[in-house]
Amino acid sequence: MAEIIAVSSLDIPQLKIYTSLTDSHLRKLLEYDNGIFIAESDTVIEVALSAGCVPISALTDEKYLNHRAMDILKKCDIPVYTASSKEMKKLTGYKLNRGMLCAMKRPVLPSVEDICRNARRIAVLENIADSTNVGAIIRSAAALGIDAVLVSTSCCDPLCRRAIRVSMGTVFLIPWTYIGDNDKNWYKTGIPTLHKMGFKTVAMALTDNSVGIEDKALKREEQLAIILGTEGYGLCENTIKMSDYTVKIPMYHNVDSLNVAAASAVAFYELCK
Repeated sequence: MAEIIAVSSLDIPQLKIYTSLTDSHLRKLLEYDNGIFIAESDTVIEVALSAGCVPISALTDEKYLNHRAMDILKKCDIPVYTASSKEMKKLTGYKLNRGMLCAMKRPVLPSVEDICRNARRIAVLENIADSTNVGAIIRSAAALGIDAVLVSTSCCDPLCRRAIRVSMGTVFLIPWTYIGDNDKNWYKTGIPTLHKMGFKTVAMALTDNSVGIEDKALKREEQLAIILGTEGYGLCENTIKMSDYTVKIPMYHNVDSLNVAAASAVAFYELCK
């Protein structure tokens, strides 16, 4: 059972993880093998706990310590710090109307081979820096039938606060891990690894050689790895060259492209049919 601890100030060492550490700092906390992350809102915390994430502590505005919050906290043997609304307003970077924050241990990530062994459709994210886009892509992947998500190390961390929040906790429901040995050149080892596992690689890019996403040859492929690129410049040229297909979503009214999160939802829906 959680231990409820009322505090008059957030300026205590136990709350440093909520008040002064960035996502990057949280990833590298030496007290925990893989660092920690912060989950926001009752809903996201409940999903994370159900997925097996290990809680460390929680922080909430005292007015949000309601029946639902208590039902969630009954599952946790952790300290739960409560503070007044005035004190909670000192926090930056959090949506206070979401109620509760919970620090959790980062899980050990599986290998690429482990999560792709029985997969038919996977998503690969290359250099996507915006946390909102990463969260939205993961949410679409989970909802639309993608079996696993692979992330280049140059992408935004899927367990940063905003990505978790935008994903609505689905980052804990769909298997994901990192791919490639190098931040910028993940494709040198990553794409051969995908090919070795039987995947045909689909580079989502607008080129003269792109085929339409409705192409019947794509639907006949047993295994597809759908590769999505960074917001500004799209996929690396070498990623496109090494891929089996270059695929585009038809555009109208002289619109050149979709936001990568929107494009991912279209691609997942069409290619998972």
